[in-house]
Amino acid sequence: MIQSLTRSTALLPLAAVLALSACAKNGEIVVDQGVGISALRSKCPAVGIPDYTGDITVFRQGGQQLASDIDVTANITNLRTTCNDQGEKVYSEASFDVFARRADTRGARQVSLPYFVTVLRGGSAVVSKEVGTVTLSFADGQERAQASAKAASYVNASEATLPEDIREQITRKRKAGDPDAAVDPLSEPAVRAAVQRATFEMLVGFNLTQQQLAYNVTR
Repeated sequence: MIQSLTRSTALLPLAAVLALSACAKNGEIVVDQGVGISALRSKCPAVGIPDYTGDITVFRQGGQQLASDIDVTANITNLRTTCNDQGEKVYSEASFDVFARRADTRGARQVSLPYFVTVLRGGSAVVSKEVGTVTLSFADGQERAQASAKAASYVNASEATLPEDIREQITRKRKAGDPDAAVDPLSEPAVRAAVQRATFEMLVGFNLTQQQLAYNVTR
């Protein structure tokens, strides 16, 4: 079962999201044979799961954080993305599967787990944040369950586009022997800052409590 996203401030602590937000970029800027740089950037945000947020462990109420007290465990997998960057708003959608396992298989049961979707700009500035829930249904005697969910975001296309002067500075062909042939344009503070401002990330993960996050980090 998939439930729609609702705005909420009950997100994973922001510091944890920012510290763990490194994702593979879709459309990186790459060096072209040492004499120029080709801009392969896309206006679509990079999409990923921050470290330690792809798994969740729920303990029995009143229990301790011991293996014998585990109630339900689950993990996010099969993250898939689509993006439409043709309009004034860049629309990105991430779909994923959640696999869960419960310790007590007696009786039919539904378990709802919260997940977040956060859009960052420049690796640190929060553009949007939402929380949704994914519900897993266990049949009587069944140990495992699976469900699917989706998360979506919008980014202003103008903000995800490099200014023309910056783009020209990055992609301009340089001949061997030119004074700046061996200079990486991204070493220029103004260029680096512009690229960072135009870089967005869409992060998806379980909306963990401080205690659940600490458990994932230390286990």
